[in-house]
Amino acid sequence: MSDAAEKPIQARGSGYGEIRASIDVDALQKYLAHNLDGIRLPLAVKQFKFGQSNPTYFLTDASTKRYVLRKKPAGQLLTQTAHQVEREYTVLHALHQYNLRPTTPASKRVPVPEPYLLCEDSSIIGTPFYVMQFLDGRIFEDARLLDMSPEDREQCWLASIHALTSLSSVNPVEIGLGEYGPPQAYFPRQLRAFTKIADIQGKTRDVDTNEPVQQIPHYGSMLQWFQAHLPDESNMGRRIVHGDYKLDNLVFHPTENRVIGILDWELSTIGSPLADFGNLTQPWSIKPGHLPKDGFFRDNVRAFNGIATNTTTGAGKGGEKASPVQLEILEKEYCKRMKLDYPLKDIVFVRSWMLFRGSIISQGIAARAARRQASSANATIYATSVELYGEIARRIVIDAGEGDELLKEGKPKL
Repeated sequence: MSDAAEKPIQARGSGYGEIRASIDVDALQKYLAHNLDGIRLPLAVKQFKFGQSNPTYFLTDASTKRYVLRKKPAGQLLTQTAHQVEREYTVLHALHQYNLRPTTPASKRVPVPEPYLLCEDSSIIGTPFYVMQFLDGRIFEDARLLDMSPEDREQCWLASIHALTSLSSVNPVEIGLGEYGPPQAYFPRQLRAFTKIADIQGKTRDVDTNEPVQQIPHYGSMLQWFQAHLPDESNMGRRIVHGDYKLDNLVFHPTENRVIGILDWELSTIGSPLADFGNLTQPWSIKPGHLPKDGFFRDNVRAFNGIATNTTTGAGKGGEKASPVQLEILEKEYCKRMKLDYPLKDIVFVRSWMLFRGSIISQGIAARAARRQASSANATIYATSVELYGEIARRIVIDAGEGDELLKEGKPKL
C-alpha cells in the first residue's frame, strides 16, 4: 500500500448536518432505550446530506457510540414499491448472518454493516425505520479518485469488483432469501416495474407552481428497444442484486484499499448480477460528446457521483489522470471471479438500461421535490439530471451500432 492510502480522503459519510426531514427524537429515544441493547441516552441526532430516497440519520449516544438510522419519507408516497426500508433490513440481516457462519471463509464474506433492529410501527416516529452499525471509513464521491496514487486508484476499483463478486456469488436460497424477489427474469421485471413508476411520476405537478415534473426523453422508443433486446439470463442464475451498486455506495477501510461496507440496499432484489456490474462501471459509458459543453454537468461532476468523469478518455479535470483504471481490467477481473466469458455479452443493453433507469429514478427525485418530500439537501440539483440520463442511455445504444431504429428520431441533443 502506498503513502497515498495513509491519508484519509473526505468521505461522503461524514457529510451530515441539521435535521431537514423532521423526526421525533424523544419518541425515538424512548423506543431505543427499550429495544436496542447497550445504547446510552441522550442521543445526538444529525441528518446525512446524502440519501435521495430514504432520510438517513447519524446517531451518537452518551457513550459516543455511533449508529445510522434509515426511515421512509413522511407523507403519502407516490408508489409503495419504493422506500422499502423493511427490505433493506431483511437483506442486510441475511448477509450479516451469512458472514457470521463458521463455514463462511473471510474471502467470501460480503461487506455489510450490522443491522441492529427494525421497527415497523409507524406510531413511533411516523414511518417504519431501522438502525444499523456506523462504519467509520472512506466514501469516494468522485470515481476518478484524483487525490490517490495510480496504484491505490486501481486497487480501490478492483476492491469494488471483489466486494461485488462476493455478493453475486452467494446463493440466495441458502441464506433464506429465495423468496426475496420474484422467480421471473430480472430485466423484464425491471422494465415493467419502472415503467409503472415513471407513468405515475410523470403526472406529478409542483405543489406551488403547478408545473409538470421533467419528462423522460425518448421514453417510448427506448422502451421498445429494450423490449426487443432483452438479455438471456439463464447462464448466470438467480443472485442477489444490490440494485444501485456504485463507488459512492461503498465504504472503504480508513487506510486500506478494501471495502468494509455496501450501503443503500433499497433497490435490492433477486435477479441478474450483471446489472450491478453495469451500474458500477457507468463512468466508462460516458463520452465527452454525451455531455453539454458547459454548465452544471460539466462543472460539477462530483454532485453526480462521478458519472460525468469521462474515465475512458481522460477528459475533464485531471487530464489523462482522469482514468483510474482501464475498463478492460475491471471486466476481466469480474469475468474471472464470476467464471464468465470475456467480453461480457449484453453489456450494451445493461449499461443503457441502468442509465435509463437512472433517468426514471431522477424523475422520482424531481417528483418528491415537487411534492416537498425530498430527502436530500440537493434534491433539486439531482432532479435536473432526468434529461441527461435519458439522452446518454440512447447514445450508448447508438454509439454501439445497435440502435438504428433510434436514429429515426434525429440526432441526440447532447
